Amino acid sequence: MTEEEAIVAAEAEEAIKDKDKSSHWLIGGSNKDEGSDSDSDEIPVASPAKVRRSSGEGPAKVRRREVSTPVPKLTRELSMQYSDFNILSSLNSQLFESSALMHISAVKSLLCALCQLSYQCMSGTSSSLGPTTSQKIGSISFSVERMISILVNNVHRVEPFWDQVTCHFLELADNSNPHLKNMALDALDQSISAVLGSDRFQDYKQSKSLETSQEMEVNIDKLKSLECSVISPLKVLYFSTQSVDVRVGSLKILLHVLERYGEKLYYSWPNILEMLRYVADVSEKDLVTLGFQNLRVIMNDGLSTLPTDCLQVCVDVTGAYSAQKTELNISLTAVGLLWTMTDFIAKGLLNGPFEEKETGVNSIVKQVDNEKTEDPTLFSNIVRDRTSSIDGVDFEKLLFSVFSLLQNLGADERPEVRNSSVRTLFQTLGTHGQKLSKSLWEDCLWNYVFPTLDRASHMAATSSKDEWQGKELGTRGGKAIHMLIHHSRNTAQKQWDETLVLVFGGIARILRMFFPFFTSLSNFWSGWESLLQYVDNSILNGSKEVALAAINCLQTTVNSHSSKGNMPMPYLISVINVYELVLRKPSSYHGSAADKVTQEILHCLGELYVQAQGLFNDVVYTQLIAIIDLAVKQAMLTNDNFEIEFGNVPPVLRTILEILPLLRPTKHICSMWSVLLREFLQYLPRQDSHLHSEDGKIDQARDYQVKYDVPNGSTPISHNEVAASPGSGSTVAITGLPSYIFAEKLVPVLVELFLQAPAVEKHIIYPEIIQSLGR
Repeated sequence: MTEEEAIVAAEAEEAIKDKDKSSHWLIGGSNKDEGSDSDSDEIPVASPAKVRRSSGEGPAKVRRREVSTPVPKLTRELSMQYSDFNILSSLNSQLFESSALMHISAVKSLLCALCQLSYQCMSGTSSSLGPTTSQKIGSISFSVERMISILVNNVHRVEPFWDQVTCHFLELADNSNPHLKNMALDALDQSISAVLGSDRFQDYKQSKSLETSQEMEVNIDKLKSLECSVISPLKVLYFSTQSVDVRVGSLKILLHVLERYGEKLYYSWPNILEMLRYVADVSEKDLVTLGFQNLRVIMNDGLSTLPTDCLQVCVDVTGAYSAQKTELNISLTAVGLLWTMTDFIAKGLLNGPFEEKETGVNSIVKQVDNEKTEDPTLFSNIVRDRTSSIDGVDFEKLLFSVFSLLQNLGADERPEVRNSSVRTLFQTLGTHGQKLSKSLWEDCLWNYVFPTLDRASHMAATSSKDEWQGKELGTRGGKAIHMLIHHSRNTAQKQWDETLVLVFGGIARILRMFFPFFTSLSNFWSGWESLLQYVDNSILNGSKEVALAAINCLQTTVNSHSSKGNMPMPYLISVINVYELVLRKPSSYHGSAADKVTQEILHCLGELYVQAQGLFNDVVYTQLIAIIDLAVKQAMLTNDNFEIEFGNVPPVLRTILEILPLLRPTKHICSMWSVLLREFLQYLPRQDSHLHSEDGKIDQARDYQVKYDVPNGSTPISHNEVAASPGSGSTVAITGLPSYIFAEKLVPVLVELFLQAPAVEKHIIYPEIIQSLGR
């Protein structure tokens, strides 16, 4: 026994021998007549200090008179035992508090004694009933509390005792008695918090910023060993048991640690992330929920404190929670955390060298907006790739890992998860795209953007059209009751259509923001052609919603950049060609859906001309008018009886009347006035139109359909034939379909256009105007 223990034991023995004196001190040295029967054997039930301060009427007396049930009196013998207990209890507390002054071996002996007491009482505690079990649990509780007290008072030198104490707590947690389990978990939580909350754990950044020395390196090694040993019991506790309650307790302790001391951790992150990654794959909902709560704390508050080599692991763990199937809401929230990660990565990309920052996408977009770029090839000379490795972190690699996860999640069988992933992918590209270099953007387009479009397009075309039943809510009359699903989302194909719409919307967003920069990429034209093929296929074979999204994808790009002169002529012509090709081919939908798509294309053509008037020459303008003419003829054939039944102009023809005023030729193509007016004069009724029989109209319709609708039919009419004068032989056979209401609405539009034409063009077309009006 050490000197300190001998002194404490001697003091305890002396106090016990002097119990008479202690009893007199406890009673308070009363001067009352000891012969009084009513007061001589009565001991106030209060602390010794209060007893000494009390007068003749002690607190116990007052309390006894207030309570109807009499309080049993304590004899002098019991009072002496009570005195002994208080003295020993006080000495007991002093013993464990003074353990900080003991030798390490003495403290270990004290801990061994406490562990032995706990082990002796652990047997027979599997049942929570009976006074014996309660007494044993009380003894174990005493041992555990004193162990914690020793750790708290020896936190400055906790290493020699830590494993001994925590191993005992882990054994207690493995006990079948729920009281002991909770006791062990609470003790472990208190112990870890006591160590991490001590002055020994300072902010790692502060210690790293100090001047390094050999002594400091030694201290850092000790701190590393201590931190790992403090956190490791949580991992051991989780993996050493199959009890869900114990695993939940382990994750709760970890959550408390991360919330309170996460910024102080540095070396134990690999173990923490490994544990959370394992939790993501379990089937128990409670465990997955707690594991994800831990991850949210890390992602929201601890990314900046993570070691650089743990960032990739953190991305992978977040991806695992996004892909888990136990809880849908966790998957959706985890996808949002991936966006948080991209924000963090983007800050790293932004911290590159100054001279390289000014040669990225942002500087090119600024130059385009200020109309300073004269040659598209200048982009390839200006933009240089930036080094993204800062403080050992490869931010480009991290960014691609996030994009890869989002791309894979974009194929998830759960519509909510894949739609959220698609949104997040394109939102992050739109938000941080100006910080990406040319090489990064090329990788993004070819490895993530276009493959995402390809997969969504393929799944939308091949998924099942069988209707789904909603989730079963219960039964009524022996029949199952299912949740109703809206008709627009009640099949797998419709759900994938929704995903494809989001993909087209995302591509439209990045094209609107970065199209001038994209045109500087070496292989972007090839990607643009691929995009046009997907648009063409989606318009012809997709649903109405998909077709409209595909059209909007192209039109957004044209409208955003044509007016600024940032749309190269080949790209503009390619868009016009797609619209023409779509109108010439039959689509997979009919009726109002087909009319809606055609109307949208016509509106887009009108807007395209308004935005890009300066880029049009005679050839392109003639092609535009030919496409409008094609749409008129198709509308007359498909809506042959519309005017008779409803007495109104068909929707497609009504749209043509709306866009015609927008097609006024500009000064540099003023010779196109005659082409525009002549093309639409042919739709005015002729004097002999009433002689056409119904059989004639059917024959003409057949002739037209062979030339325009059948993909493998005769050669379509060329632009020159369509733009020829009404008297030419190529158009007489297909322009005899009268549409009197359309003609009536068309006359004022043509007159207004004629009045706006230059004098020279009026003089040329005037005779045809008079002839067509029948005057």
